[in-house]
Amino acid sequence: MSAVEVTRRDLSASQLRSAAAKTSQAKQARRILAIAMVLDGHDRALAAQAGGMDRQTLRDWVHRYNAEGLAGLVDRPRPGRPPSLTEDQQRQVAQWIEEGPDLARDGVVRWRCADLVKRIKTAFDVDLQAGGVGKLLKKLGFSSISGRPLHPETDLEAQETFKKTSPSWRRPPSRRASPDGPSRSGSRMRPASVSKAQ
Repeated sequence: MSAVEVTRRDLSASQLRSAAAKTSQAKQARRILAIAMVLDGHDRALAAQAGGMDRQTLRDWVHRYNAEGLAGLVDRPRPGRPPSLTEDQQRQVAQWIEEGPDLARDGVVRWRCADLVKRIKTAFDVDLQAGGVGKLLKKLGFSSISGRPLHPETDLEAQETFKKTSPSWRRPPSRRASPDGPSRSGSRMRPASVSKAQ
């Protein structure tokens, strides 16, 4: 491999060290200090080791510094994979959750991730896994804990009437928790002074 050469000379090694002290990004500071060591004439392997990288990685950062200056030593955002659903589709899913499922159309009375997978496939022709739907729900601000669903034929008035007219049931008192005081089983203990006197 050819030696690393810093061709950008607008900042000296001491100015680079000052810039490293001022940055809030630790990774950028290590890269700046490694390049400052190269400018001071240190061995490439030593400069790379001091910056927490190998020699090839240091070479890549020197090329970026030569082309872009200090800005080239900042981590660039990684593009990542684009979301499977558009913003409008995500809003539609949130609306489904707010409204709840339709028993006739969806065949369920409460949404599960598996049910939403089917609904998303039908509506948007997008294949998602249940785990992906779970992450989407978290992103949309929905909790994984929900109340018990009501059956469509539930009679709330009949439930309230039952609660008011049914006698209250109480557990019989336990024998252990006797209100008469402590248990009288076992032998009575004598004071320590009496046992010593005998």
